[in-house]
Amino acid sequence: MNKICIVYTHHKLGDLIWQLPYIKAISQHHQTNIDLIVREKTQAQNILKDLKHINQIFYNDFRKGIFYWLDVFKLKKIFDTEKYDYVYILDKVNKPAIAAKLSGIQNIIAPGIKNQKKWITSKNYLNEDDWNLNYSEQSQKFLKINSIKLNDKFPSLEIDTERLKQGNDDLLVKGKKIAFGVDSFEDFKMWFEEDFVELASLLYDKGLCDYIYLICGPDKSHIAKKIIDGSKKQYFIDCSNKDLQGVILAIKNSDFYIGNNSGPLNLSAALGIKTFGLIANDPVSELKYSNIKPITPEGYVDNIWIRDRIGMKKLKPNYVFNQIQKNLSS
Repeated sequence: MNKICIVYTHHKLGDLIWQLPYIKAISQHHQTNIDLIVREKTQAQNILKDLKHINQIFYNDFRKGIFYWLDVFKLKKIFDTEKYDYVYILDKVNKPAIAAKLSGIQNIIAPGIKNQKKWITSKNYLNEDDWNLNYSEQSQKFLKINSIKLNDKFPSLEIDTERLKQGNDDLLVKGKKIAFGVDSFEDFKMWFEEDFVELASLLYDKGLCDYIYLICGPDKSHIAKKIIDGSKKQYFIDCSNKDLQGVILAIKNSDFYIGNNSGPLNLSAALGIKTFGLIANDPVSELKYSNIKPITPEGYVDNIWIRDRIGMKKLKPNYVFNQIQKNLSS
């Protein structure tokens, strides 16, 4: 049986989640479990450990400058030790292709954009125009030109929540719980704190929640604090001090999730939670291969980037509340 490794170099959690259907498709194509090499920042060893088609997950930093070749040889060491029959690379970077070539891997399969084609063995390449596609569409075409069947384009993630409960007793409160994703890697995608406060009041008064998890990273803890201070209510649970396992537990305990376009939004949808995305400043079409239910302002125009957070003010709390109510009752 062939031994397979898949490499993905992007650092964002959401981007990795988008690749889950294609990782699974490669595993199914070869009828064997695969190994995965990703950046440590994705925390993949925590979030993907319950996926049965993944054996091992290795971390590599994929740095530039003076660290470039150091990371190449770290990859080569993994390839030499594991002796893979196939290495698949899901983006256009050269580094893992060079390392696989140096290790004598017989099958190095990648998009082949620009210089990457010098280092790979596959002869079916994406063209330059394909890099204008979103990441999902690039991977779909990559699989197609390599005759790999894709059964499902939508990310799905299995998590054993029992292993997440230790140390997170404060998240296991009784009552109806929902989650707000209140930060984003890119600030211009973030809804305003006072709007989250108003939406929370509308949802609570309607009896749709007893508690609201505030999902954000520790570097954005001031956002959760501003929401709590602005509301002066006791129904918020600040998750900014939680690691990714605590965040996953909070999301899994929620009846539904509302949030900015960010990694936790994609995570929530992949976990099978009803998920509403607040989209005003970026293309909603990017979400078409997910179970995210986008909420866009009236007059919204797709495929336009607005890199000014004030654009998120076009989404009014009452309008968002009404859209959620309609969806929950349908």
